[in-house]
Amino acid sequence: MKAAWMAGDFGKIAEYNVAEGEAFVARLNLKADMRVLDVGCGTGNQSLPAARSGARVTGVDLAPNLLEQARERARKEKLAIEFTEGDAEELTFGDGEFDVIYSMFGAMFAPRPDKVVSEFVRVCRRNGLIAMANWTPDGFFGQQSAILNRHVPPPPGLVPPVLWGDEAVVKERFGPYCQVKTSRQIFTFNFPFGPAEVVDYSRQYIGPMRMAFARLDQAGQKALADELAVNWARHNQGDSHHTIVKSQYLQVHARPN
Repeated sequence: MKAAWMAGDFGKIAEYNVAEGEAFVARLNLKADMRVLDVGCGTGNQSLPAARSGARVTGVDLAPNLLEQARERARKEKLAIEFTEGDAEELTFGDGEFDVIYSMFGAMFAPRPDKVVSEFVRVCRRNGLIAMANWTPDGFFGQQSAILNRHVPPPPGLVPPVLWGDEAVVKERFGPYCQVKTSRQIFTFNFPFGPAEVVDYSRQYIGPMRMAFARLDQAGQKALADELAVNWARHNQGDSHHTIVKSQYLQVHARPN
């Protein structure tokens, strides 16, 4: 997973998603001096708005290249955020250390969801908040994942990440430890270029996609790119030079008992 995310430069994608990260964090109602942990923080799209609220923020990610971009963004805004390399399945923090733990499209990609749940519950204080944003299986991202998996099958036994976007699955995972509330939210992709260019841009800068394409021969790469582009075009609410696509995700708020 670390190698996959370091293979690209997700910061080039994240710069188009700043407003979505801010909206997710705004719904957490953070207060000054809360201890907050952003898991899978990437380049800081969720860490920075949390720190602006006065919360004491720690960001964790597998990829050092993304963490360095996050640190630079925090330095420019003079925000005191601790960014550290780490794994959602093995958090290096004490029991009950945080008031709020959240992950926006990060921890859902960890291969062992049971480990994610146990670690999130462990480091969150009792009656604190665990929040996640997870792509739904039937939303746009779920469709794109299904296309990718048809062309480049995932490793045998891998639990599909989009199951984190299934309300019943999430409640089963967190239910023994937390009170769980979910809601469906909309994420708007907004790129200043056409659908085919979105695919080219994504395969260049999204590490896991870059590695998936590398496993295919030239004909296979073209077939995958064409099918992904068709799906972007089918959902595009912009035009041939401006891609606007709405993708559904499941917002999870779980409070440890």
